[in-house]
Amino acid sequence: MKITMLGTGYVGLVTGACFSNTGNDVTCADIDPAKIDLLKKGGCPIYEPGLESILHHNAEAGRLTYTTNVRDAIRDAQIIFIAVGTPQGDDGHADLQYIWAAARTVGEVIKELGPDAEPKIVVVKSTVPVGTTLGVKARIAEVVGDLPFHVANNPEFLKEGAAVNDFQKPDRVVIGVENEHTRSVLVDIYEPFVRQGNPIISMDILSSEMVKYASNAMLATKISFINEVSRMCEAYGANVNRVREGLCSDSRIGKHFLFPGLGYGGSCFPKDVKAFIGMGERSGVPTTLMNAVDQVNKAQREHFFARVAQHFDEFDDGLKGKTIAFWGVAFKPQTDDIREAPALTLISKALQMGASVRAFDPVAAENASKELGAGVKFCRDIYETIDGADALVICTEWDEFRSPDFGRMRSLMPSKTIFDGRNVYRQEQMEREGFVYYSVGRKPINAEPATV
Repeated sequence: MKITMLGTGYVGLVTGACFSNTGNDVTCADIDPAKIDLLKKGGCPIYEPGLESILHHNAEAGRLTYTTNVRDAIRDAQIIFIAVGTPQGDDGHADLQYIWAAARTVGEVIKELGPDAEPKIVVVKSTVPVGTTLGVKARIAEVVGDLPFHVANNPEFLKEGAAVNDFQKPDRVVIGVENEHTRSVLVDIYEPFVRQGNPIISMDILSSEMVKYASNAMLATKISFINEVSRMCEAYGANVNRVREGLCSDSRIGKHFLFPGLGYGGSCFPKDVKAFIGMGERSGVPTTLMNAVDQVNKAQREHFFARVAQHFDEFDDGLKGKTIAFWGVAFKPQTDDIREAPALTLISKALQMGASVRAFDPVAAENASKELGAGVKFCRDIYETIDGADALVICTEWDEFRSPDFGRMRSLMPSKTIFDGRNVYRQEQMEREGFVYYSVGRKPINAEPATV
């Protein structure tokens, strides 16, 4: 099958690479010449475990090519996946300008090819508000008139840091289609990925679009729920780890996405929750729960930073002049994505209060440095970051943070103070090692309980 991916971000590049890995001829097209040039030279514009080897293997085999000539890429394809960005606009709603531009270009190429060409299948892979795929169909039809083509929706369920594995071994594949021909073609290209028995679920296009938002809204709700529980635990002296253990043992609830921390971030949950709220506003349907989920997520960062600030209240100048070290800037491990990362919020607040900030992240330092500017010093390793620091704040649970040399940490940090936003360490361990230790939803160690 000849497939073209329009857009080479996380979704487009991973999807294109994995399709080529099962024998399809895939062209990844993007209007960014720097990105395409990097890919042609064997580089990768994103950090995603396992992706580079798949790119190299299939490029060498001639099944995976890259181009900035979008029209040629569309012309040669049987299936065109639209995987362009849908960033959050100033009003909080999804900005669809790149979707509409892609649709117009597809329509212009179909018109140029004329009535003798095989009808193309145009699949919206980007996360889009309900009704967008039919909007793509309408915009293409405005250009091509009676020339035949097909549209479909195919939401992605890829976790950054595990995207390749998620694509190759999906829990389910969802396709929204209008006819049996389109369904059959999409089933054929996805069949190699579901041989373990997981389903390919076909449905109408509007329901397919809603599945994506409903899924992310549910996961975001679970995260905000456990974070609200963690604040109750702090207020009453309970231990959120024990509460979670009892909670998640209920088979009706399950254990996934119920980890207390600094809240969700990244490119999906914040944007998709906002888009869900926006769809409610446009349709006149109240989204009371989703508004609360969004508010709890924002409040979690504020609450955690308030504990940092309160710890330094005993000093006349508070945080002013203090050195605060941050471990982890990416919104989650195994990615260099800093979009909506909790660390950015906490670092900005520390800087606003006059603190000096040092930071370390194993893969996201370059992206974070561009975002935060010269006011933050990025260090080479975890120990340089904490040398002489008044406190350490852990924002991302990278594996290399889990078993550091605590003796060395004590010698480098006179204050021996840690604010653990991901509950990386056991309380007993921190007490034994002699640290002042604050975590999420648990009593402080060697410090007065927080009252914020």
